Amino acid sequence: MRASTERTINYLILGVFSLIAIYPLVGITLVAIGPNNSTPSGVVPIPHSISLGNFSSAWKIAALSGSLVTSLIVAAGVVVIATMLSILAGYAFGTMRMRGSNVLFYFFLAGLIMPYEAIIIPLYYDLRGFSLTGTYWSLILPEAGVYLAFGIFWMRAYFRSVPRSLLEAARIDGASSWSALWRVLVPFGRPAIMTMMVLFFIWSWNEFLLPLVMFAGTQRQTATLALASFQGQYTTDVTLQAAAALIVAAPVLIVYVFFQRQFIRGMLSGAVKG
Repeated sequence: MRASTERTINYLILGVFSLIAIYPLVGITLVAIGPNNSTPSGVVPIPHSISLGNFSSAWKIAALSGSLVTSLIVAAGVVVIATMLSILAGYAFGTMRMRGSNVLFYFFLAGLIMPYEAIIIPLYYDLRGFSLTGTYWSLILPEAGVYLAFGIFWMRAYFRSVPRSLLEAARIDGASSWSALWRVLVPFGRPAIMTMMVLFFIWSWNEFLLPLVMFAGTQRQTATLALASFQGQYTTDVTLQAAAALIVAAPVLIVYVFFQRQFIRGMLSGAVKG
C-alpha cells in the first residue's frame, strides 16, 4: 500500500512538471496557427479559426531559409570537431596515466566556469587578425573550443567507468590503443556519446552572442539572429512571431525526438559515473 501511494505521488509530481514544461510549447503553437495579426487571450489561447499561412509568411519575410542553412552548417561543424576532440582527450585522461595529467585536466575544466562574455572581445580581434570574422569558422572554432571543456569532462567520466577487464581483454587480443578506442569503447559508449552530441547541437543552435559579434556588418545570419531581427521589426504581429519561433526551434525538437532514447540512456545509465 505504501509503495502504491509513493508511486501515485511520483506520477502526480511528474505530471505537474510535464504540464509546466509542455504549456509554453502548446501555447506558442496555438498562437502561431491562429488568424493572422490576431491578439491571443486567455490562459490557453485557443484560436477561433486555424490558419497555417503564418508559417509561410514568416518563412518568406524573415528569410529563414538562408539562416537555417547557416545554423545547420555551423552546428554540424561544431558537433563533429568537438565530439572528435572530446573522445580523444577523454580517452587519454580516462585510461592513460601521464605526468601532470590531473593538472592539465583541471586546466581544461576551468573552461566550464569561464564567463563567455569575458573572452568575446579579444576573441573577435584574434579571429579578425586571421581574416576569419564573417565566416563559418569564426563560429565553429570558438564554439567547439568552449564546448570542449564539457566534452572532455563527460567523456573522461565515461572512460573511467568502463570496466578495466574490457580494455585489458582488447589488448590481450592484440588491439592497439587506437583500435581499442574505436572498435571497443566507442561502440560500448554510444549512449553517452550521443547525449553529448545532442547537447553540442542544441547549444550551438541556440548561440546568439557569438554570431552577433562575428557576423556584424555582413549579410550572413544564423537562425537566432534572423529571429531576433524579425521580432524587432514585427513587434505587434504576435502570430507571425510565434510562427517564426516555431520554425527556428523545429530542428532542435526534431534532433531531440530522433535521439530521445539514446539521450535518456546516456543521462540515466551508469556510463558517466565519475
